[in-house]
Amino acid sequence: MKQKFRIGCAGWSLPHPVRDVFGEGDNVLARYATRFDAVEINSSFYRPHQPKTYERWAGSVPGNFRFSVKLPRAITHDARLAGVSGLLSRFMEEVGALGHRLGPLLVQLPPSLVWEKARAGTFFRMLRRRHSGLVACEPRHVSWFTTDATAMLACHGIARVAADPSVVLQGDAAGGTAEWQYWRLHGSPRIYYNDYEIPVLDDFKQRLRAAPVSGERWCIFDNTAHGHSVPNALWLRDAVRSRLTAGSK
Repeated sequence: MKQKFRIGCAGWSLPHPVRDVFGEGDNVLARYATRFDAVEINSSFYRPHQPKTYERWAGSVPGNFRFSVKLPRAITHDARLAGVSGLLSRFMEEVGALGHRLGPLLVQLPPSLVWEKARAGTFFRMLRRRHSGLVACEPRHVSWFTTDATAMLACHGIARVAADPSVVLQGDAAGGTAEWQYWRLHGSPRIYYNDYEIPVLDDFKQRLRAAPVSGERWCIFDNTAHGHSVPNALWLRDAVRSRLTAGSK
């Protein structure tokens, strides 16, 4: 079975030093999509976007491109997953404008949010009634890494994010569903700012390739503050592609 990797960045800004490696396009997103087939939308965490905005973004990229979209903080951080039926319906109506270019939904949780079976179960059942596609959850409290919490995520088909650096000991390993994986590389040791050196990127490449999943392996670079996400993602994308090409000969 052919392995499917989607490697990209949180956002589609193109730092000047690497801008020339991208093709032409009517806008920055279109140029970004000449080298990448995936992007993570983080701005949805802070503010809603109108459906016509998502429609415009979807119209800027090829048909094989996919958007990961982060759930609003109003759902995950303010309401802490409780009583969010209306907010969730509104969000799904907005992102639905991406059409078939909608990829995973990303549920990032605050570090203080403890896993509670009833609260988490109710939320993910609500989400699943509205969305049957890929969902990734990035919990940041140790209680979400227990056997029971992991089993609950798997039951709902949710991928637990593998994060670097992780705020909990187990957080650098993927969990939940065994069908696919989602990695978020924030920059280490200083999140959002630090570059990843080649040996570290090579290690991520090996870990991604060895992942025991049958579906997609997403890897998003979030070390955007100094523009390192794009060159890091380009290196990993090309390294994975060269291995796949060599293996097919």
